[in-house]
Amino acid sequence: MTTRQLLHIAFSSGRAGSGPATWGQQAIRDAVSRLAPADAPRYNIAAAAPLDPGLPLPVLLAGLEQLLHLHDSLHTRLVPGEAGRLRQVVDPEGRLEVEVEHCAEPADPAEAGARLHEELAALPFDTAAQSPIRVGVVEVGGSARYVSLVLSHTAVDGTGMNRLVADLTALCQGTSPEKLAEIREPAQQPLEEAEFQASERGRRRDEGARKQFLRKLRLAPARLFPPPGEPAGPDARFPNAVLRSPALPRAVDRVAAAHRVTSSSVLLAATAAMTARLSGSTDAVLNVVVSNRFLPELTNAVSVVAGDGLFHLPDATAEFRDVVRRTNAAAIGAYRHAYYDKLRLEAEIGRLAAEDVPLADRSCIFNDTRELVTASPDTGTGEDATTLTWPVEFEPRPGLTYALDALQSPGALSLAMTADPTVLPRPAMERFLYGIEELILTEARTLEAP
Repeated sequence: MTTRQLLHIAFSSGRAGSGPATWGQQAIRDAVSRLAPADAPRYNIAAAAPLDPGLPLPVLLAGLEQLLHLHDSLHTRLVPGEAGRLRQVVDPEGRLEVEVEHCAEPADPAEAGARLHEELAALPFDTAAQSPIRVGVVEVGGSARYVSLVLSHTAVDGTGMNRLVADLTALCQGTSPEKLAEIREPAQQPLEEAEFQASERGRRRDEGARKQFLRKLRLAPARLFPPPGEPAGPDARFPNAVLRSPALPRAVDRVAAAHRVTSSSVLLAATAAMTARLSGSTDAVLNVVVSNRFLPELTNAVSVVAGDGLFHLPDATAEFRDVVRRTNAAAIGAYRHAYYDKLRLEAEIGRLAAEDVPLADRSCIFNDTRELVTASPDTGTGEDATTLTWPVEFEPRPGLTYALDALQSPGALSLAMTADPTVLPRPAMERFLYGIEELILTEARTLEAP
């Protein structure tokens, strides 16, 4: 038997202020606003975990209150400004709602927690009026046994969520907020990041990054996949396929170590190779989501710093080990130029398009989210076999050919792909995902052969 209770954590005397939104806040809010309302929660950043053997509920609530004072992004709203620009408002006081589900023995707190987490993660945020965080807790006998954190993507990205979880853990273990702030230095708050972006140094970085992005747009192919034979009907939806491979984590690490590249480059290389093979092009062009924590001030930031890098790889159908090596070099260039004012970039792209300047296909998206704390329990069966499932369908996304996410779970690596079925029907999506796995596993086996 379970009962629900809504608790409120009040905080006051927090930092306050207002100013321009950061490039990341603006970009994510604009992206979410273009989605159908039912799909907007897909952009939420969520993490959940059982607490074993449990944590006294008052300790967890106190840790959450201290967390609000550490990170301005948790009590920042985004309000409309002039010319489509947003402003961020940091509220010095307020309250955080915590949904507590009380479970009596022998109820399973993990099962109740997973249900609560799914419920909270499926709700959108009103970033102009609401706090960008919601919390769920499953309590048994006075102890918190499961915790769910769901944040608006305008408040954090995947790396920011990892920092947030680590900070909450440290606070609940007795680390003082002052000591934790000292350990995390430097860690810019969003208003400080916006101030940097408006500085001369920030403007130079923005201009340089946009210049390089536009240069690549002119060089890469304007279309990868052939146009669909027939347009999608009004009720068409984009299927989502998830390939779960227990063999991939070890194979990815083996290939990365042998070729002295990052594991993310191995996954990106295989995605690029399959993009070229299925599209019939020799090139691959991908919009790659980049953490952007290369600036020391942003290393420990609990905010949304991630941006899009434009990755272009010619001759992506070459031998896979060659593709892996060239991907790593090309990715570094893309990552260096992924920190910019996206609103200004889109305005420049619009002007070039109006002048009929050929621009690269940006409809294929790759996002390595393995660093993100697991948001839900692993759904695998414990077997070693690869599985492919079709868990959900989404509203159509104009301008998207596919979006592919790499996801980490305790026993496997999963590849989640959402695609336009008029360009990549389900059989093609299957070939794409199994092809990525086969490229990496084959290379790993070759490296391990005598």
